[in-house]
Amino acid sequence: MKQHLVILTGAGASADSGLETFRDSDGLWAKHRIEDVCTPEALDRNPALVLDFYNQRRRQLKSVEPNAGHHAVAELEMLFDVDVITQNVDNLHERAGSTKVLHLHGELTKCRSMKDPSYICEVDGDVALGDFCPKGGQLRPHIVFFGEAVPMMDRAIEIISTASAVVIAGTSLAVYPAASLFRYAPTGCKIFVVNPAGGEVAGQNVTFIKERFAVAMPPLAKELEKMLKK
Repeated sequence: MKQHLVILTGAGASADSGLETFRDSDGLWAKHRIEDVCTPEALDRNPALVLDFYNQRRRQLKSVEPNAGHHAVAELEMLFDVDVITQNVDNLHERAGSTKVLHLHGELTKCRSMKDPSYICEVDGDVALGDFCPKGGQLRPHIVFFGEAVPMMDRAIEIISTASAVVIAGTSLAVYPAASLFRYAPTGCKIFVVNPAGGEVAGQNVTFIKERFAVAMPPLAKELEKMLKK
């Protein structure tokens, strides 16, 4: 049986491919307040603005490619049972070849109905006011807005609770509840934190790699191969 490797990724993984994050001083988020584009209240107040914001992000996603870190994660599937749990809403892990990706905060390439919560569909282009589900509900981004529950959190806890090793990459662990996930790893599980700024994960089995996701993941993948195959 293959050992179970869990990779938890955040905005830094996407930033290494050129995607703007909400922390960028000149990015898409800098042009809007979070309260205006990423809350349920914003969607009710000005749905056209919210839809346009995510249309812009979807267009930008088409202009970038997975980086070396994404590809290194995908290649680990040849040796291990790999689960990717990502805070990112892009599809760069999937495009690199990862087959088991759980999106905690939703997916940019999907929309769901504001009338029928069970209706979720793939979307490639822009979404506009008047784009409805079969039951007549306006389509909205399939994104977990600030103030909304994180429906995939329980599944993420299940996944990480059986990990042989955990890699936390490209995240400062500042966004909850995702930031608490590593605490559910089994006792004694090896944890690697890939972040130029370090991190706040404590424990004798924690290794810090102060480097960017795209730079650190290829050599770390080789180290994991040696370590977990012993």
